Amino acid sequence: MQAEGGEDLPPRGTPTERQRRLGSELRKMRIAADMTTEFAAGLLGVPRTNVPNMESGRSGISPDRVRTLAGNYGRADSPLVDALAAMAAERGTHWWEKYRGQLPVGFLDIAEMEWHARRLRIALTTHLPGLLHTEDHARAVFEQVIPRLPMSDVDTRVAHRLDRRQVFSKPDAPTVDLILHEAALRMQFGGPGVARQQLEHILGMADQHDITVRVVPFAAGGFPGAGQSVIYAENVVPTLDTVELDSTHGPEFIDSEIQLHKYRAQLDAMQDVALTPALSRDFIRTIADEL
Repeated sequence: MQAEGGEDLPPRGTPTERQRRLGSELRKMRIAADMTTEFAAGLLGVPRTNVPNMESGRSGISPDRVRTLAGNYGRADSPLVDALAAMAAERGTHWWEKYRGQLPVGFLDIAEMEWHARRLRIALTTHLPGLLHTEDHARAVFEQVIPRLPMSDVDTRVAHRLDRRQVFSKPDAPTVDLILHEAALRMQFGGPGVARQQLEHILGMADQHDITVRVVPFAAGGFPGAGQSVIYAENVVPTLDTVELDSTHGPEFIDSEIQLHKYRAQLDAMQDVALTPALSRDFIRTIADEL
């Protein structure tokens, strides 16, 4: 397949989560407009089979073709169309691509999601955010993986986790709203010394970057979302927001409108029961001093 201007957009073996999302949004537009794949193919002058490949992210699409489809689907000149065209225009290799083939693709998809987010809302009950891990803490976490990882794999995962911090060096680095349960703060991966260094690192990162930390103490009791680890990545338009849920088998990405609304409400409720940022800093400092 060729884009306008003769630019080749070859098929992909495994699309990234962001590429899949672009195709998914185009499919939603087509279905909402009650258009067939044959109609879309006719607009672009391509075989009908090309359209499912575009809509699954297995084939690329140019910004002009995104606008052609959106215009004929009745969605021209909207912020969403601009955002999708910008996604289609993305080219080049980002830092996480050096890990492709060395790590599960979910690791790369998380880094990609963070890189393109405008704001990250993170809520954790038993772990601390990977984006803010120290080297020793990350190593202690990955050494607990079952089945046990070879030391070379642990080294690769630690290096990738530390590289994720590059997002804070971007001119348009995302703001981060972090909600941590007291249980996560008291977990001692690597022992008391590593745990103290990790807590101090979180406080230091909050001082250096646009990171707001709130703590939910044990005394707050139960609250919505107590059993989940959630990263809510806000995009340039709310329609393109993404939720990432962490699990033993890997990350799960959620983007349906109903679920996005649910997780926004859940994070709001968690924030309501959390301590203020100032009291949260004092709370973390107290726990660190006890170690």
